[in-house]
Amino acid sequence: MPWAVIAGWVLLLLVAVPFAGKLEGAKRDTAVDYLPAGADSTQVARLQERLPGGDTIDLVLVFHRDGGLTDADRKAAGGRAAEVAGRHDLVGGRAPRAVPSKDGTTVLYPMALTGLTDEKERADAVKDVRAELASHPEGLTVQVGGPGALSADSQEVFASTDGTLMFATAGVVALLLIITYRSPLLWLVPLGVVGVAAMAAMAIVYGLVQGFDLIVTSMSSSIMTVLVFGAGTDYALLIVSRYREELRRHHAPYDAMREALRGCGPAVLASSGTVAAGLLCLLAADLNSSSGLGPVGAVGVICALAAMMTLLPAVLVLLGRRVFWPLIPVHGSEPRATRRGFFEAMGSSARRRPGAVLLGGAALLGVLALGVLNLPGNLKQEDTFTDKPESVAATQTLADAYPDSSSQPISVMARTAGADEVLRRARDTEGVARADTGRSGGGWTEIDVFPRGAPQSAEETAALHALRSGLVRVEGADALVGGPSAQQLDLKDTNARDRMLVIPLVLIAVLLILAALLRSLVAPLVLVVAVVAVWGAAMGLGGLFFDPVFGFAGVDPGLPLLSFVFLVALGVDYGIFLMHRMREESLRGADVPDAALTALRTTGGVIASAGLVLAATFAVLATLPMVMLVEMGFVVAVGVLLDTFLVRTYLVTSASLLLKRWVWWPGALFRRTPASAAPPAQDGPTAGSPAGSRPEPAVRGG
Repeated sequence: MPWAVIAGWVLLLLVAVPFAGKLEGAKRDTAVDYLPAGADSTQVARLQERLPGGDTIDLVLVFHRDGGLTDADRKAAGGRAAEVAGRHDLVGGRAPRAVPSKDGTTVLYPMALTGLTDEKERADAVKDVRAELASHPEGLTVQVGGPGALSADSQEVFASTDGTLMFATAGVVALLLIITYRSPLLWLVPLGVVGVAAMAAMAIVYGLVQGFDLIVTSMSSSIMTVLVFGAGTDYALLIVSRYREELRRHHAPYDAMREALRGCGPAVLASSGTVAAGLLCLLAADLNSSSGLGPVGAVGVICALAAMMTLLPAVLVLLGRRVFWPLIPVHGSEPRATRRGFFEAMGSSARRRPGAVLLGGAALLGVLALGVLNLPGNLKQEDTFTDKPESVAATQTLADAYPDSSSQPISVMARTAGADEVLRRARDTEGVARADTGRSGGGWTEIDVFPRGAPQSAEETAALHALRSGLVRVEGADALVGGPSAQQLDLKDTNARDRMLVIPLVLIAVLLILAALLRSLVAPLVLVVAVVAVWGAAMGLGGLFFDPVFGFAGVDPGLPLLSFVFLVALGVDYGIFLMHRMREESLRGADVPDAALTALRTTGGVIASAGLVLAATFAVLATLPMVMLVEMGFVVAVGVLLDTFLVRTYLVTSASLLLKRWVWWPGALFRRTPASAAPPAQDGPTAGSPAGSRPEPAVRGG
C-alpha cells in the first residue's frame, strides 16, 4: 500500500511539474488585475486598451539639477529626448514637448510609445529608453517615470520575489524542523513532501487559470507558497508527533501510522477545512486580486493536506523507525519521566486564578489593539516599494518641481457624441489645471485631465470626486473617470466594502465548522472571539511598528481584510487541536477543568512548534521588496505568536475553566452528569486526540 501511494504521487508529480513551471507566465500584475471588477477606473483601463494605439505606454523623461538647469543641461535634455523619439514609435508621431518647471530646476518630456503588444515588450522598451539616457552631463539627474515606467518597475520587482521566497521559506522550515526533531534525517521527509505539495498546487492553479480565467497575481502566488509550506509543515508536526507515540505501542510501523491517522486525522481535516473555507469566502470580494487569492490559497492548503495525509505517512512507514535516529522510539518502552512541563505549569497557573488570567490577557490584547490609532494613512502608489525604483523617484522629483500641477493625468472616457461637453465641463471643474482631448475610436473618446494637486494628494482627490459627480450628469456621454490616482481611490473604497461583506462570511463559515466539530455553540464562540481579539492586537502592533520603526508611509488598503482572513482561519486552526483534545477528554469522563489542563499539557508542545513554523514562514514575506507583503507578513506572524503563546495557552484555557460544562452548551456533554461518565483517562495521549504529548523518546542502545 505505501508503495502504491508513492507511485501515485510520482506519476502526479511527473504530470504536474511542466504545468507548475508555466504558472510564472500566467501571472497578471497589471493595474486592472488588482482593481475592483466593477469600478469606473477598471472600465476606463479596458476601454483604453481598445482604442487605436491601445498598445502604448506613457512615459515621462525627467531632467533635474538641484541648483537649477544650465543652458547645456537644457540642450542635452532636448537632444536626448529627440533621440528617444527617433528610436521609438510615438502616438501620432508627434515630437515630445518640453515642459519646464517654474523654479528652473527641472524639465520634463511626456511621450507615449506605441506598437508594444505585451508586458514584456513594454518592460523592454522602458529598459531601452533608460539605456539611451544613460549618457548625460555630470550633476544632471535623468529619470524615466510615468505609468509605463512604474508598471515596468513593478514587473521587475515581482519577478525577483518567487525564487527568493521559495528558497527563504524552505530554509526557515528546514531549520525549525531540525531543531524540533533533533534528527539529521527526519526533517528531510516533511520538507520534501511539502515541496511536492507546492508543485501540485502550482500545477492545479495553472489549470484553474486556463480553465476558468482565474486571476493569479504575484501577491497571491507568494501567499500560496507561504500557506503550503506553513500549513503543510504544521500538519506534518502533528502527524509525526502522534506517529512517534504510536510506535511505542505497536510493533509494525504500518499499524502505528494507522492509529496515528485515526487519532489526529479528524482534527487535521477539520482545521484544513476551516482554513480553506475562510479563504474561499474571499470569492465574494469585488477586488480582483482578493477574489483570486481565495481559490489560490485554498488550493495550496488542500494540496498540503493531501500530501501530508497520504504521501508523508507512506514515506515514514517505508523508512520505519530508523528515520527517527538517533532518538528512536522503541516498541514497548515508556517515556522517561521528565520535569514538570512548561505548558503544565502554565495550565496550573491559569487554574489557580482563571478570572484574573482571563481579564489580564484580555486587557493586554485591548491595550495592544489601541495601536491601530497610530496606523499611518492609506499607502500611496509611490510608497508601495521598500526600495524606491527609478519611476517612484521620478514621481517625487516631479511633485517637488511642479507643486501646482500633476504630470500624471486623470483619464476620462466619454461617448464621442458627448465628448465636447465633457471636455468643457472638465475644464470648468475646480482643481483642474487643464484638459485635452486624446485618442478616439469605437465610439469612445479619451480626455486627459491634469489636476493642480500632486498625485494622490487631497487636492487631486477632491478634483477626482468633483469630476465624477459633475461629468456623470452629461447626457449621452456615459463618462467614466479613471487613471492611476482614480485606481488607488477605487482600491481604497472597494476594500472598505469588501470588509463589510467578507468578514461576516468568514465568521459564519468558521462558526458553522466549529459547531459541527465540537457539538457546541459556546466553545466555537470562545475560539472566534479570542482570535478576533488577536487580530485587533496584531493590527495594533502594526500601528506601533509600521511608521515609527519601519518607516512605512502608509498601510495597504487590503491589509485589514486579508490579515483578518488569515488570522481567523489559521488561529482557529490551532484552537481546533486544543478543543478537540479537550472534548475527547470530556467524553472519557474528565470534568472540564481536568480536560482543559490535559488538553493544554498534551497538545501545547506541538501547537507551539506549529505556531513557530507558521509565524516564521509568514515572516519570510518581510524579506520581499513590497510594502504590502512586509506588512502582511508582520501582522500575521505576530498574530500567530500571540495566538499560540497567549490566547491558546492562557485565555482559552482560563475561559474553559470559568465556563466549566457550559463550554459544551447545548451539546450532549453539557447535559451529561459526572455519574454517567466513563472513568477519566490516564495521563498520556488518547487514540482519538488530534495530537498527543511530545515525551522524550527512548533511545535505542541507551
